[in-house]
Amino acid sequence: MRHREISAVMTTDVAVVRGDTPFKDVVALLAERRVSGVPVLDKDDRVVGIVSETDLLHGTTEKRKPFWAGGRHGYHPHRVAAQLMTSPAVCVHPDATVAHAAKLLAEEGVRRLPVVDAEGRLVGVVSRRDMLGVFLRSDRDLREEILTEVFGRALWMDPNEVSVEVQSGVANLRGQVETEALVDIAGTLTRGVDGVVDVHNQLTFARDDREIDRAHGKFVDFDHEPLKPVPRHGGTS
Repeated sequence: MRHREISAVMTTDVAVVRGDTPFKDVVALLAERRVSGVPVLDKDDRVVGIVSETDLLHGTTEKRKPFWAGGRHGYHPHRVAAQLMTSPAVCVHPDATVAHAAKLLAEEGVRRLPVVDAEGRLVGVVSRRDMLGVFLRSDRDLREEILTEVFGRALWMDPNEVSVEVQSGVANLRGQVETEALVDIAGTLTRGVDGVVDVHNQLTFARDDREIDRAHGKFVDFDHEPLKPVPRHGGTS
């Protein structure tokens, strides 16, 4: 099975800041680009962190001088991105799969992932919205991939032996496969196709897996003791 790679869905026109970018400039950039966070790069364009709206808000609510003592409600105009960012940033490579990136987003509780090359230099950003784009694939495209990749390539079947219908991303599988195990495998592989929302698996099977196990000698009954080696006595042969 081939899953789409991050390079196919990532955004390459990325708003970035440097470690010494002032607080107000970061805020202005987020507003201008209508994003909720940006990567922070070092002088070699390597990602050293992410500064987000959450980081900025946290920076304004940290305990500082109260206003009657000269403070300004916690706002510190001299703070820079390096002091506000979350570091290290969770990154992915361009050849990572969309599924892998989606898992990282869920596990880390973040909205975006910087995409970096082997040296850690920024090449793009992938967001939740970018990955949701795979669900905009047409039903016709999904049907073709299920027939070709799942049944043709993965299961070594003639795609004409089964019926696949896709409606609004929901795949309906009908027809007959060789064994009960293949019914489950076909359903699992179909569910893994990028863009498939759900699977209604109505496949049937021709033979019970247990019959094949017996035919392959998985269960063997002995009605006599196995042969024992004949002891050899002295002498040469």
